[in-house]
Amino acid sequence: MGKASTPKRGGAASSGPYDRKSNNKSAGSGSSSAANTNIFRFDKDYGQHILKNPGISDAIVEKAYLKPTDVVLEVGPGTGNITVRALEKAKKVIAVELDPRMGAEVTKRVQGTPLAKKLEVILGDVIKMPELPACDALISNTPYQISSPLIFKMLAMKNPPRVAVLMFQREFAKRLVAKPGDALYSRLSVNVNFWSTCKHIMKVGKQNFKPPPKVESDVVRIEPLVGAARPNIAFEEFDGLLRIVFNRKNKTLRAGFWQKEVLALCERNYKVYCSLNNIAIDETVDPTDKDVAMDTAMDVEMDVDDDDDEADPDAAQDKKNSGNGWIGGGGDDDDDDEDMPVFFKELGVVDDKDKTPSRNPKSRVAMIVRDKVEKVLTVTDLADKRARQCDQNDFLKLLLAFHEEGIHFS
Repeated sequence: MGKASTPKRGGAASSGPYDRKSNNKSAGSGSSSAANTNIFRFDKDYGQHILKNPGISDAIVEKAYLKPTDVVLEVGPGTGNITVRALEKAKKVIAVELDPRMGAEVTKRVQGTPLAKKLEVILGDVIKMPELPACDALISNTPYQISSPLIFKMLAMKNPPRVAVLMFQREFAKRLVAKPGDALYSRLSVNVNFWSTCKHIMKVGKQNFKPPPKVESDVVRIEPLVGAARPNIAFEEFDGLLRIVFNRKNKTLRAGFWQKEVLALCERNYKVYCSLNNIAIDETVDPTDKDVAMDTAMDVEMDVDDDDDEADPDAAQDKKNSGNGWIGGGGDDDDDDEDMPVFFKELGVVDDKDKTPSRNPKSRVAMIVRDKVEKVLTVTDLADKRARQCDQNDFLKLLLAFHEEGIHFS
């Protein structure tokens, strides 16, 4: 059916959240009833694609296995299609909504019913909140542009929810369940499967949304590990290591750690460690040429690794799959670029081929850190392995070896 024209006031379109259809009775027999119908204008900048299929809404709530005592957190409730179903089964639903119009819509939907007392609406950006509200279950028809930040925010919680049933863009969902060696294996894959168990639930076609997105979607179920099952490692520490190794996941770990910016980061963290443990360090300049020769050798090795990437079909596929960024216009996450440590960005990272070997003499502590990094890569036998080929045990072995040398990543 064609879209009815919207009347304008004073030559400009209505600025309210709702637009009324024309009251012109000559428009047809149904125009009188249409005049009383409110048409919600969705904002694509917020990723507002409302799930209109009631069967899928029921399935999402059903797969959360909610208890009558559960507190449910819903991110992006929209018009409340999933919200009302969760309210019927849980003790309370906390809905976090960025768009005030949507917050008003979901509130109005349960107004005057017993469910209204069980609903709490929080207006704001869930990613900018200091931490997620305490909850037993997390459900969401997730706006695609916050998929990765929401996952990491949930995993970093001290007391994460028992279960999360989330809908994502299909390619992003494939990243969650990717295994070592897969083209989509990434920092996200390692973290999710290290701190939780993740299962694919179902596929959702784009025709099930209003307005339809440009991509297909999938629903996944994530069960964070808690108690004794949760790894006794700081999330920030483990994730800090993964940020570095997956910054260039198609290069060998040696080439990745020998980047000047990574060595500078390791040196800075090592100085902090020494300061906290009252360990004396020598920051005088080492005038030897050892560092110059090492820089030159590592630049040559990194150039060779670039050639290896060109011939690697998985690397080519990764490049094809990447490009939208985690906060782009509803696209998939490219962890290798957008998740680059802030320290790298502050220094202004450039491509290795545009760099020239440093001829500046290094401090003695810098040389010590270089030796420690090389020692770790050697004793773990991971120097010539690529991040996309490593599993959780490899990363744990690498992290332990760095800790034994006093190098941390949080």
